[in-house]
Amino acid sequence: MAVEGLTGDLIKVVSLLGAGVVAVPLFRRLGLGSVLGYFTAGLAIGPYGVGLFPNPESVLHVAELGVVMFLFIIGLEMQPSRLWNLRREIFGLGVAQVALCGALLTGVGYAYGLPLPAAFIAGMGFVLSSTAVVMQMLNERGETSTPQGQQAVSILLLEDLAIVPLLAIVALLGPVGNPGANGWVSFAIAAACVAGLVLAGRYLLNPMFRLLALAQAREVMTAAALLVVLGSALAMQLGGLSMAMGAFLAGVLLSESSFRHQLEADIEPFRGILLGLFFLAVGMSLDLGLIARQWVLIGLAVVAFMSVKALGIFIVAKLSKSSTREAITRISLFSQGGEFAFVLYAAALSAGLFTAQINAVASATVILSMALTPLLAIALDRFLPPEAASLDGVDRADGLNGRALIIGFGRFGQVASQALLARGFSVSIIEVDVDLIKVAAEFGFKVHYGDGTRPEILHASGAERAEVILVCVDKRETSSHIVAVAQEAFPHAKLFVRAYDRGHAMDLIRAGVDYQIRETFESAMAFGTAVLLGMGVPADEAAEIAEDVRRRDAERLDLQVASDIHAGSDLLRGNAPVPAPLTKPKAAGQIHGNMPDDLGSL
Repeated sequence: MAVEGLTGDLIKVVSLLGAGVVAVPLFRRLGLGSVLGYFTAGLAIGPYGVGLFPNPESVLHVAELGVVMFLFIIGLEMQPSRLWNLRREIFGLGVAQVALCGALLTGVGYAYGLPLPAAFIAGMGFVLSSTAVVMQMLNERGETSTPQGQQAVSILLLEDLAIVPLLAIVALLGPVGNPGANGWVSFAIAAACVAGLVLAGRYLLNPMFRLLALAQAREVMTAAALLVVLGSALAMQLGGLSMAMGAFLAGVLLSESSFRHQLEADIEPFRGILLGLFFLAVGMSLDLGLIARQWVLIGLAVVAFMSVKALGIFIVAKLSKSSTREAITRISLFSQGGEFAFVLYAAALSAGLFTAQINAVASATVILSMALTPLLAIALDRFLPPEAASLDGVDRADGLNGRALIIGFGRFGQVASQALLARGFSVSIIEVDVDLIKVAAEFGFKVHYGDGTRPEILHASGAERAEVILVCVDKRETSSHIVAVAQEAFPHAKLFVRAYDRGHAMDLIRAGVDYQIRETFESAMAFGTAVLLGMGVPADEAAEIAEDVRRRDAERLDLQVASDIHAGSDLLRGNAPVPAPLTKPKAAGQIHGNMPDDLGSL
């Protein structure tokens, strides 16, 4: 019997892992994101799919630890000074969005016929966006550290804080008990828990980790990291606060610790697995039977709540002077409800503010909104036109007349310009990145806005008068396009071109440019020579070896231009084993091994 029970549990574990392993790569390959993949996988194995998990709530309670650990890792990235710098966004932008969206959504619930207290709780629950969904989407986009990402994190923090007064309000509105006394007692307990956690983090955690580090036992450090995360979450939960907020606060307190990177590495595997489990559990919790019976009501609720919340988010974003694109992007992230809505709705049900029917419909509305959010974000990314860069304070290219025209002023173009400027040649510079133009101005460069792929812009940039045109852009296709335009419209100008890789260099040579260089070649040569010197090789020998490498590279490139990318492979030095001993080489490293055929970037 014990073996049968163990086998049944093992089947469930394997099913959870298998569902995620199959669905997530598939959905990411389709461009739909991992969150929607987890939701769909959970729906497939849940009670309304194959029925492996008839009680998804039990899985959801465990999986919420994934959100807790996610917030801990975010806290590790938020030093107190950085958090203090975000205070205006947290208590300004966050409060404004929660207050306005809460008021609008309360009106929607009241219009649906809910009593005012129930409408307020339903609306405020939907205001609390899913921290897990938003952070996962920001993480996948690589936008967590951008200004927009920091604003999103600030709003999420305020929403997590909002669960505390909202739970107190539920207790006050409930028809049972002495709400006033209970409210003040709950507040005092919560404040004491926060104060205790702050004191422990400030005076106990770092000494504890220093002591454990002396034991040099990796598993003990991992256990201690889990203890900190789960212990802080438990302390906040016992105080009536959000577990995620407790973990975030613990992360912030350890953010300046010398053990921060070790803690992040220890927690990351647990965070990833449990967060995926959370999304699976949310998918399992979607009650398809209820949706089938109440599809009109739930469908209208999803549309109404998401639309009205989107309106509130847009208004707050515009009032905070965000661009229209930033406002719409924020809508795509925050227009859903979140996991804390389930906590608030369960409290409302216990307090008698919600009936079972209201709780079921409201929860289904939140889950559907969470599932629709990745699709909404994908649709906006694909159909929203790119935002035009503001040219305030930036001059367009017009009437330039430098002897040299530099197209592209990133790191490569900046270094290339120094020799020309040192010799006193007049130089015109154009660039399409407005932010880069503004930064360059701070360092004494006059860079004009202009797209070098357009002939009329090159005319305005003085290409017909320039002796040389330096193409220093970092995109291969853009560079080749500029070369073709310049050769047709300005055949007199010599073309010096930055090559992306070896294949691009071959294309440029065949196109007949005057000079090309692979963007990493010279720096890598200097780097390799410095390593030889650092390892005790005499300077003359190091210079001889470097010259031999250059000669072989040039010979190989000539062969490739005349043939294809695989020509001259025997000129490369490799470290693969050879089938038989060779004669003694003339210099260290002159051993030719078998090299793969895909080294065209060398």
